[in-house]
Amino acid sequence: MSGPGAVRLRPMAVIVPTLRWERPLWRDGATRVAGVDEVGVAPTCGAVVAAAVILPPNCHRIPGVRDSKTLSAAQRERLAPIIRRRAVAVGVGAASVSDIDRLNIYHATHLAMRRAIARLGGHDHVLVDGLRIADFEAQVGPYTAIVDGDARVYTIACASVIAKTVRDRMMQRLAVRYPEYGWEHNAGYATSEHRAAIRAHGLTPHHRRSWQALQVLLAGDQLGLFDAETATGVPVEGDADRLLLDAIGLDALAPDAADALAEDAFAATG
Repeated sequence: MSGPGAVRLRPMAVIVPTLRWERPLWRDGATRVAGVDEVGVAPTCGAVVAAAVILPPNCHRIPGVRDSKTLSAAQRERLAPIIRRRAVAVGVGAASVSDIDRLNIYHATHLAMRRAIARLGGHDHVLVDGLRIADFEAQVGPYTAIVDGDARVYTIACASVIAKTVRDRMMQRLAVRYPEYGWEHNAGYATSEHRAAIRAHGLTPHHRRSWQALQVLLAGDQLGLFDAETATGVPVEGDADRLLLDAIGLDALAPDAADALAEDAFAATG
């Protein structure tokens, strides 16, 4: 719209993450500072995935790295292998649909984070996106929680790129087995395409059956909860889902099956 009365909207400024939080820790001798972020809290299916990244002290920032939500898929795919090459250590962890339904999304997310951190081979301090987490320090050691850390803190932004790339690859692989749901496009979020597929074909073993939003949809109420992109998991009674991985050649089904799939997807990002 143009003309004398038109309102011109300015494009939103892109926040460039800095090393402001890492540098004081490096100066104090904490050489293995890990940035941690997760992806997959809001989708109605699939695992929640976390990544942890340690960068060399006094490193230079990789141009283009920022919060993964502000990057295109092509940008993330280009940056992920560069981050891996520059990093001292990278760990990836996941919590499966079974974990989410058993623990709830809040605790399953922290489980994925702990699994990612455990794969680093040691760390001195953790920088994590979000608010303080109950009992987290007792489990991972000294840490700092930073609100909007994925946008503001460089190592967390690097972790967000890795986590998003890995989870997208996981959903693309699952989409080969379940092509009706469009997971290669929607990554499990409750898009109109995904909702229509659930109504037509029902739930898969990868849907989070404990989520009230799914129950509402299956009960015929197509309004309300699914209109919010940030639907919240609500634990209810029921059998936990199993993650089927035979489509990618893994033989055993186990409680940590999603974690193994995340490792496999991570290996493919190199």
